[in-house]
Amino acid sequence: MAQLPVSRETLIAFLLDAKRATYASPDSRAKVAPVLPGSQQLEYREGALFYRDIYFGFDFFAGQETVYHDDAPFWSMGYAGGLLDPTIDAVPVYAFLGEALRQVRPERPYRGPEELRKGAYLYTDESHGEVERFWGIETIRYEGRAVYELRYAGGHLLKV
Repeated sequence: MAQLPVSRETLIAFLLDAKRATYASPDSRAKVAPVLPGSQQLEYREGALFYRDIYFGFDFFAGQETVYHDDAPFWSMGYAGGLLDPTIDAVPVYAFLGEALRQVRPERPYRGPEELRKGAYLYTDESHGEVERFWGIETIRYEGRAVYELRYAGGHLLKV
């Protein structure tokens, strides 16, 4: 099996920092001019490691996070999801989602915690696998009704 350019622990610590500094941040300064028309782009760098998140859409969105070492991509996660009902106000749902995503943990460095409750909101995330290869589904319920769902998958990009 091919070696990662950094240790597993370094990758996980970097992912946590990058995610908290970009889309999970309530005041993201990571937004940059996008390379793809119509997209949003967030970036974060620590030394030789670079994180880029490019996504399209809002109520429903799809995107990809990629981690590079010295400009060579070696880890990625694709995702797609969003509001399940277009009549729902996205602002409070996505504000709650941001709270959940700021609680990303080393044992599951993909999205938020397994469960988070706040008022009438319930966030859940079910993931399978390890940082090298994984998939998962996150959902938000409001007053018991599913209002948001996102599916994701990813892992390292090295030849095995």
